[in-house]
Amino acid sequence: MEELLNEIKKEEYGKVLIDVSLKDYTTYKVGGICKIMVFPKNIDNLVRLIRKLKTKKVSYMILGKGSNVLFSDWEYLGVIIKLDHLNHIVWKGNKVVVGAGASLMKVASMAGRKGLSGLEFATGIPGSIGGAIYMNAGAYKSDMGYVVSSVKVLTPSLRVITMVNKELQFHYRTSFLKTHPGYICLEATIKLKPGKREAIETLVEERKKRRLLTQPLEYPSAGSVFRNPEGSFAGKLIEDLGYKGLMKGGAMISDKHANFIINYHNAKARDIKDLICFIQEEVKEKYGIELTIEQEFKNWE
Repeated sequence: MEELLNEIKKEEYGKVLIDVSLKDYTTYKVGGICKIMVFPKNIDNLVRLIRKLKTKKVSYMILGKGSNVLFSDWEYLGVIIKLDHLNHIVWKGNKVVVGAGASLMKVASMAGRKGLSGLEFATGIPGSIGGAIYMNAGAYKSDMGYVVSSVKVLTPSLRVITMVNKELQFHYRTSFLKTHPGYICLEATIKLKPGKREAIETLVEERKKRRLLTQPLEYPSAGSVFRNPEGSFAGKLIEDLGYKGLMKGGAMISDKHANFIINYHNAKARDIKDLICFIQEEVKEKYGIELTIEQEFKNWE
């Protein structure tokens, strides 16, 4: 890794960090050490970096805001790539062209101030644009699939192409990018509708107050742990089993919302994963329902 680190620094792809604690880059505030983290300055540098890693047969992954991922406590021996510098936001009438590394919440907030409707659901989702498209983030019966017009993508063969909405295969909490590893979101064009700024801001404020009352925002978490099964709610199933407040190590099922697991007191990644798996097994045994985990486990094998 020392030789690779020297080569990466020499090529000047962008900022390079070594021995990074993933606790600082995930919303759960857990995870081991990442040996090398790179922040490419632009798409060209990203392509050159990935080509280098492929040639060296070094594992790598793209990490957004870390709001939907659970890293193990082990050391990550590959390279983590952060697209924070791909954060441009360009407004063109009722459309916005935005880089994959930009904050979804920031774009949603800007849209509201401009009197543009369609991203109200996203004002409480702390992810990047790229991550939100990857998992088709959503809330309040809406998601990215309703507003994304097209996406500029880097293919596994390192070609830059544009995919339109229909090709992106948006479905409940998934997309083409999630089911086709190796494709990387670089930029998205989002199409919104004219609305009334006051009405948008009122709706957003009402939902913010509701989140504060019903979600454990004062603790590190990664949002909803499980997808809602058809015709039911994961949180209600867990609550009905009496598991609100249940703890494993420093991780706890929130007593505000049973579909949230929080880092209550210096939790380890293993505490959180054990609690997730326990809930999944209990719901399967009691109800015969296989809950689908929304969050992705990284570096566990």
